[in-house]
Amino acid sequence: MTTVELPSAQRVAERATEILAAVEADQEFPAFVAASLKYDEDWTCYSGTPIISRYNQETDAAPLFTEGLRALCLKAAVFEMTGDENMAEIPIAIPVDEMTHAMIAQPQLLARITARVGVPIIHQTDQEHTDWRAEDYTHQAYRHAWGEPAERYWIDHEEATRRLGILREKYEAAGFLNMGQAHLIEFGEPVAA
Repeated sequence: MTTVELPSAQRVAERATEILAAVEADQEFPAFVAASLKYDEDWTCYSGTPIISRYNQETDAAPLFTEGLRALCLKAAVFEMTGDENMAEIPIAIPVDEMTHAMIAQPQLLARITARVGVPIIHQTDQEHTDWRAEDYTHQAYRHAWGEPAERYWIDHEEATRRLGILREKYEAAGFLNMGQAHLIEFGEPVAA
């Protein structure tokens, strides 16, 4: 059995920057950005973007979009070089991963753009790794491509875990269980017309 190894972080960075430039140059990129950022009231997650201190979707969505797109381009570059979907699921930070979900929720736009660019976008929830850590492979590739990632969004796994513990306590105190997957709120009977 042949073992595939991750390509060098430098090579992945070079290809990811090319992919990003091609995606951003696509005729439908402005529509893709607008649709991804419109993912507002439907963008309900108790454990993704809420771990960002003083998160505000109105001001954080656009810079987080940049980070999410860069992460998808890194993953696409790894996939292109290895042909291995699992290997392409490199670790990314939890809030950045959450933004990629908003992007993937625009399947027609994203499919047309990536078809014209000639690269598939890799993302599968049961394969994803949200255990990003400073100085890991993803960090090295990102740094080669764009410099240091934004600390506000690229939250190290241990710190993210700590913040999730704080959120869990606050949610449970308000009656939200299992990180928002259940609650104890009763809405009562509807008012008769």
